[in-house]
Order: sequence, then C-alpha cells, then structure tokens
Amino acid sequence: MSRALTIVLASLALTACSQGEAARQGDAAGTVQVSGALCRPTPVGRQTTGCYLTLTAAADDRLVSVSSSIAGRAQVHESRMESNMMMMHELKEGLPLPAGQTVELKPGGNHIMLLAVTEPLKAGDTVPLTLTFASAAPVEVAAAVGQPALTDSGHAAH
Repeated sequence: MSRALTIVLASLALTACSQGEAARQGDAAGTVQVSGALCRPTPVGRQTTGCYLTLTAAADDRLVSVSSSIAGRAQVHESRMESNMMMMHELKEGLPLPAGQTVELKPGGNHIMLLAVTEPLKAGDTVPLTLTFASAAPVEVAAAVGQPALTDSGHAAH
C-alpha cells in the first residue's frame, strides 16, 4: 500500500508542477513590460503635461486606457502632421502593441496626455500611472517627472 500511495503522490506532484508551469507561461504570454516612464513638469499656470514610456507586450495586445490619481483625465495621443502643422489626436481605439516589438511613446509621436492635473508637477516628483490593456493585466507605474533627454541638435529625443 505504501508503494501505491507513493505513486499516487508522485503523480499528483507532477500534475501540480505541470499546471503551475502552464499558468506561468500563460501569465508571461499576457504581460506587458514597461520601462523609462517619464512625465514632463507642468508649465506655470498649465494643467496638462505629456508622459512617455516604452512598452513591450509578450503577445499581441493594445493599450486601451491610462489613468492617474493626479489628473482628471489621461489619454493616449498620437502626434502627426496635418496641413503642415503638428496635430495631436486621442487614439480612441487604443495603441496597438505587436507581440515582442518595442513600442515607444515619445515626444513628437505617440504619448500619454494628462489633463486637469491637480497639483503642479516639478522635476523630482513621481506620477502614478495605471496602464490598462485589452488582454494583459493592468500595470501600475511610478513615472519620474523631468525633461526628456535632448538630442545633439538640442531638441527632445524623438
């Protein structure tokens, strides 16, 4: 009887291990990595600012919304040239995140806009952001407040 019990326990242990591994692989397939989160300081008298970061999704996904406790609203925007003017528009359908590809939100391109910011943001502060995706679990980020790095030409990196 002890041999039969040992076999049953070993089988149960192997089953539990393989289910745990499958769950971990499933979690990895549905994750989005976030790096380099940065929000600009708010100019005097302004209640809006842009935030930038880099996203890499393990599986095809979409950034569908952003929220922050320090802003009345947060939107995912794109910047594009229209009639020789740079225009910003909200990406109402969200931002596609192709599997394994790095998607950079940056000045002059796709970015996060914080609107109705409740307190002025200054360099050294942090901004809590909650990123919500179509498939992956939400990700909470503490974005640093500062200026984006400048290129050799003296402009914000694009």
